[in-house]
Amino acid sequence: MAAMTETNNIHAVMEGPEGDDAKCNFHPRMFLEPREKKSSVKALLVKQAKKTCSCTPAKMKDCILGFFPILQWLPKYNLREDLLGDVMSGVIVGVLLVPQSIAYSLLAGLEPIYGLYTSFFSCIIYCIFGTSRHISVSIFGVVCLMVGQVVDREVERAGFDPEPTVLGALPAPGGDGNVTGNGTVPAPLCDKSCYAMAVAATMTFISGVYQVAMGFFQVGFVSVYLSDSLLSGFVTGASITVLTSQVKYLLGLDIPRSGGVGSLITTWINIFRNIHRTNICDLLTSFLCFLVLVPAKELNERFKSKLKAPIPVELFVVVAATLASHFGKLRETYGSSISGHIPTGFLPPRPPDWSLLPNVALDAIPIAIIGFAITVSLSEMFAKKHGYSVRANQEMYAIGFCNIIPAFFHCFTTSAALAKTLVKESTGCRTQVSGLVTSLVILLVLLVIAPLFYSLQKCVLAVITIVNLRGALRKFRDLPKMWHLSKVDTVIWGVTMAATALISTEIGLLVGVCFSMLCVIFRTQRPEAPLLGWVAESETYESLAAYKNLQTKPGVVVFRFEAPLYYINKECFKSSLYKQTGVNPAWVKAAKKKAEKRMLREKEAGSGDDQSSTPVDLGLEPVGFHTIVIDCCAVQFLDTAGIRTLKEVCKDYGDIDVHVLLAQCNPSVRSSLLRGEFFREGEDHLLFHSVHQAVDFALGTQGASKN
Repeated sequence: MAAMTETNNIHAVMEGPEGDDAKCNFHPRMFLEPREKKSSVKALLVKQAKKTCSCTPAKMKDCILGFFPILQWLPKYNLREDLLGDVMSGVIVGVLLVPQSIAYSLLAGLEPIYGLYTSFFSCIIYCIFGTSRHISVSIFGVVCLMVGQVVDREVERAGFDPEPTVLGALPAPGGDGNVTGNGTVPAPLCDKSCYAMAVAATMTFISGVYQVAMGFFQVGFVSVYLSDSLLSGFVTGASITVLTSQVKYLLGLDIPRSGGVGSLITTWINIFRNIHRTNICDLLTSFLCFLVLVPAKELNERFKSKLKAPIPVELFVVVAATLASHFGKLRETYGSSISGHIPTGFLPPRPPDWSLLPNVALDAIPIAIIGFAITVSLSEMFAKKHGYSVRANQEMYAIGFCNIIPAFFHCFTTSAALAKTLVKESTGCRTQVSGLVTSLVILLVLLVIAPLFYSLQKCVLAVITIVNLRGALRKFRDLPKMWHLSKVDTVIWGVTMAATALISTEIGLLVGVCFSMLCVIFRTQRPEAPLLGWVAESETYESLAAYKNLQTKPGVVVFRFEAPLYYINKECFKSSLYKQTGVNPAWVKAAKKKAEKRMLREKEAGSGDDQSSTPVDLGLEPVGFHTIVIDCCAVQFLDTAGIRTLKEVCKDYGDIDVHVLLAQCNPSVRSSLLRGEFFREGEDHLLFHSVHQAVDFALGTQGASKN
């Protein structure tokens, strides 16, 4: 009996011995024949190219609306339903953002005013270009740390005093602020603070260019290499570095900021060497601030479901500490370090220093990747939670322009921030208008309130920075649960965290990515490879090691390899197959040849006439099966080494009269087998749609051969 069927554009010849179970033989010349001629394909490509390159009014309108999402959602804005929630969330986030912006400026090695500038411009620009309604784009601690490390390095290279900058030394509004091409800074046009801002602005600009380029070329796939465990480990390691960099402010120590490889260890060494110079006033102030901030933050989190808005305890602490420092004359009496003069208004725009581009271009790459990875992941997470969609490429444009445009207005690098995004969502945010309200709050501070923070101690800002790291540092508490869920992810987290903290943030990120990819390779290098058994009264086959009460068919071994078959794991495939079946065909052939030689020698030295009538016994144990069915459902792809391995396995087992059948090959694998000449004339290699079909065919063929 012979019949012709077509499944998935593949012709299968169904034939069987004497009408028994059908044979599903995919002939190589019947694979995936194209439905269209080459000329049709060429015409289709030309048509698609014309459609893509055409410029119609409708297409131009869609392009503009897509690039400026505010033009889509703002005309549809519902004042009655959305305004109250947006105003409330915007005000609360703005109030929380003011002290954090000042504190994170210290982390970046810059003046407090620059943190306020950065938060102000980023909120406005993301509102124009962003597609997420909930995320808060502003200053992020890890990014500030990376910026600060580069700023310190370049400031030291330029020949400035490595001691900490005395805050409040902003350039005059009429100052040029340009840096000469040879890296020297002409006084008095640009001092250390001015040069530090030039470095930060230049790196912010090039980071934004990288992010826009990634959006334009649609290379957002880079973020897939940053797994959740990797990002979590990186943020935790960077948080440890941030905490270490703030300890000197808690103690009131005047020591240089360490950078480069091993900065964590170097910083702690410097701290312990100078700990006898601790400023008692700063130490007591830090202790009191911790005593207020930590319990208040915990209460905010515990009762967040009952509170309409979180208590802005950071702002209260800043106001109280500023008043205490001012009226207690802590700087004059105890030598406490303070923020200094924070001017009102805006400084004149200034372009980045193009001569610094070669110095910071490489440093901007990890900053750009971390910035867009966090922004895209947060925007997609909150969009899924609230039932709307975001465009990943547009998010990369948005965060890119949040860095490119502010770089001309004395700002440094920004990204989405999880803590402020959670506050924004929990306080009723409905649309991007909330970001505009936040920028208005910061504008009020910039125009009126900023100079009032003159007496604010640096140790208070350091406490605010450290308290906001609690979320990342709490990951240590989740390690047992993480280890129980996935040991590999826990190891990735630990390696990334340790490398980021002990070596440097940039190298830590690179180590994390490389180690994560190696773990994926190792997983595919030694995958699971079980034998399968039959589930009674069904056509299903499952692992004998994982399930009970499975049956095996006599003379048929079913083997599954749960990974792609390629050059890395080809030897693992063969060794697993030999181990599970208990038969290595090379050993069987060698033993057979050795036995034949022994029998030949005995025959040549024969001593009896009746030897020819004696049956020949080679002394070999029977194989125990006649067919191996390889379940390829988990084999996503094959390379040339994988194809060659399958050929060798089929040939080696064929030499000892064991047939090898392939089942459940996906179209990619079938196509690879065809291109790799797996099906040659004179070779009976068979493919089957299911394992059950292959087993039935093997049993039927064996039964027919016995008859």
